[in-house]
Amino acid sequence: MNFETQLLKELAIEKDKKINQKRSFKIDSSHIKRRVWLNNLLQRVFSLSTVFAIAVLVILFYQIIRQSIGWLDWQFLTSNLSIFPQKAGIWGAIVGSIGLILIVIPVTIILGVSTAIYLEEYAKEGKIRDFIRINLSNLASVPSVIFGLLGLSLFGRVLHLGSSILAGGLTLSLMVLPIIVVASQEALRSVPGYLREGSYAMGATKWTTIWKVVLPIAIPGILTGSILSVSRAMGETAPLVVLGIPALIMRVPTSIMDDFTALPIQIYYWTLDSVLTKEYANLASATIVVLLVVLFLMNSVAIFIRNKFQKSY
Repeated sequence: MNFETQLLKELAIEKDKKINQKRSFKIDSSHIKRRVWLNNLLQRVFSLSTVFAIAVLVILFYQIIRQSIGWLDWQFLTSNLSIFPQKAGIWGAIVGSIGLILIVIPVTIILGVSTAIYLEEYAKEGKIRDFIRINLSNLASVPSVIFGLLGLSLFGRVLHLGSSILAGGLTLSLMVLPIIVVASQEALRSVPGYLREGSYAMGATKWTTIWKVVLPIAIPGILTGSILSVSRAMGETAPLVVLGIPALIMRVPTSIMDDFTALPIQIYYWTLDSVLTKEYANLASATIVVLLVVLFLMNSVAIFIRNKFQKSY
């Protein structure tokens, strides 16, 4: 009797297991259907977002190019600024923008990469390093107009650099320096630790390991951050406006201590002036095309260098 009771209990348990398995299968099946539906929905949302972004860019480019036709020519590129729209050119603004970038690139890359190497490779773990890291991340998200005020106070008034190319370049360098530091830190952090340990095991010093092993692998990431940062500095307007960079300067700057104007400043003021004189909107569009071409060339050169390092290592 006991044996039969035990047998019935085992059969009942086995039956319950089969029922539960069927229920769980049904639950898994519905869960999978929901995940597939969500996947398809997100795919459509992402596709529509991409199409919308491309459509906006195409409309924007079409509008800019349409307005610049007839105004963007050799005379426009090589002439100085003028109060008459038909005679105005942007040669002085091009020279000013090139001067800014020639200051921003060495200052930000040398200081930014050096700071990142120190924080990641030499600084000891602790509250001070964490404090510096957190503040660098916060500085990377500070609005650019704040850096303009800082540049006006420090370089314009304290160091008496005025509205020179040097003051503008240093102000833009301050603005993008935190971004390059954070991007370089991420690139250095992504280098596998066993490569450093292998280098040390071969008898290499810390600097030799950084120079020969870590930096070559991290350079693509560092260059990517530098490309984005320099491009942002090239097209930034707010810090230069706060610094007091004028729009109408007839002469072309010949040194880094001269007053200057830049392409973003010219676009900004010509856009404001287009309310009174419609021809200035065409001049602003032609200048935007020039700025986009310059940014495209800079990014192409930097991406070529980055890809070359990626293939080598």
